[in-house]
Amino acid sequence: MEIHLDGKRVEVPAGSRLGDLLPEWDFRFSVAVIRPALEEDAAESQEVRFVTTAGEFVVEVADPAFTARLLRPGLADRLNLHWQDRYAAALGPFESNIRPARAPGRYERGDVVLGCGGYDPAQSYLIFARMRHTADYGAPADGGVIGRVVTGRGLLDRLGEGDRVTGLERILRRADRSHATITRDAELPLEDGMQVVTFVEAEVQGAGEDGFDTRTARSVEHFLLSVQGGRFRVGRSSSTHILDPHLVPTKVPPEFSGPRLEGTVTVRTAGKSTGAVYIYTQGVSASPVHTVVGKVVHGLELVRFAGEGDLLAIRAKPEQFDLVGLSLAEAGEVAARRGIAFAADGDEGDRVVVGQTPATTLEVLAAGAVRVATEPSGSVVSITLDEAAAPRSVTIFREVTGLKHHAVGKMPLAFQFEDVFLFKPKIAKGVGIIPENTPTGEVPAYTLAMTNDSRRGAGMVGIRTTPNAEFGPTSEPLTGTNVIGKVLDAGDLPKMREGATIYVREVK
Repeated sequence: MEIHLDGKRVEVPAGSRLGDLLPEWDFRFSVAVIRPALEEDAAESQEVRFVTTAGEFVVEVADPAFTARLLRPGLADRLNLHWQDRYAAALGPFESNIRPARAPGRYERGDVVLGCGGYDPAQSYLIFARMRHTADYGAPADGGVIGRVVTGRGLLDRLGEGDRVTGLERILRRADRSHATITRDAELPLEDGMQVVTFVEAEVQGAGEDGFDTRTARSVEHFLLSVQGGRFRVGRSSSTHILDPHLVPTKVPPEFSGPRLEGTVTVRTAGKSTGAVYIYTQGVSASPVHTVVGKVVHGLELVRFAGEGDLLAIRAKPEQFDLVGLSLAEAGEVAARRGIAFAADGDEGDRVVVGQTPATTLEVLAAGAVRVATEPSGSVVSITLDEAAAPRSVTIFREVTGLKHHAVGKMPLAFQFEDVFLFKPKIAKGVGIIPENTPTGEVPAYTLAMTNDSRRGAGMVGIRTTPNAEFGPTSEPLTGTNVIGKVLDAGDLPKMREGATIYVREVK
């Protein structure tokens, strides 16, 4: 039998099952299996084919209402190449109802912009971006991007004097939802001609053939952090998108608001789901509370059919560049492998990276160089956290130490007396530390704990180097103590003095 596995043809014996095709696959991850269909229903899409004297290209339109406007009779006859330069080509003019903002917008190659000449909506144009640039095209305040060229993008560079549009038509696509399934069943029988899609791959916003644009560096870094482990956990599935909320809440800057076409990846920047990552299965208009961080280039079928609770394998291009937590030698090897010039603040003894400059992936790749801050390995305390037993306290601990964002976090040593080390991370006002996982018997040595809201010292973190059945690691009664984990390797902690910064590395 012939199977199409992630776009590649694979021959398998008759009677094979999914596990035979994927012998090393972790079946905690869902895969999409699309059965061949003899008859399929044709469904209307938001893709419009532009037929021109120079060739054809396809535009995916964000707003279904604008698709209807493009297809109204007579518009194609007015789309002549009116002007062009190295940045864009404009087709028109025609009349529209836009309100020009008289401000520049930022555009990516392939963007389709509705703008106007002389800020006059009666002289409107469809402007096709040939490269990343910033310009004032008489577009609305949202930038005026109404869609994106998804097929035939190279034709944009070939449009020349005298070229014009000869026809516009909506593309019909095959509706194969009734023939598709999402499964984790290794025993699923395979059929000849089946398609199997195992992973999603996304290109990040700002990474292109012509280099790296760092204006989306922070929001893209949040996305790369979210998929760092190669996982996308579907927390919600709707008619227009799926989302992964596992980093909610996290503040993310609103860096690039653009149309959310099918396959667009965004991060929410405000509201209850701030920090959630969205992947769109249907085009919707731009939103000021969503920043665009990428687009799916493989595995859209998996996204379309995934449901709540599905765990998807996901890859990002480029992958995150984060050296924090690596040994100095490992960090140098990673930088060399990715072609990045590498410098460190010291090279004596066994050292661990605790910071890097630039801090974000796009900035590092754009600069082609990185410098790291290091500490002796003995200054880094290795811990494990018990998220199952104390989920809220562990979440707070990761947030205030920086472990939410990097493999190594830090906290100040506030007090040290006898066998107790007390740390005072900065916790925002109003953050409640409810009692959870409070011990009932002797607390073992090197238990990691946080004082809960039942005591005045709420938020203090403590480690006690000896067992104690009366007081917890923060020297509070057991009822005021939330056990959040344990110390695996204390390193040079016994030598530390008050005022020192202690680095912690979570071992999972």
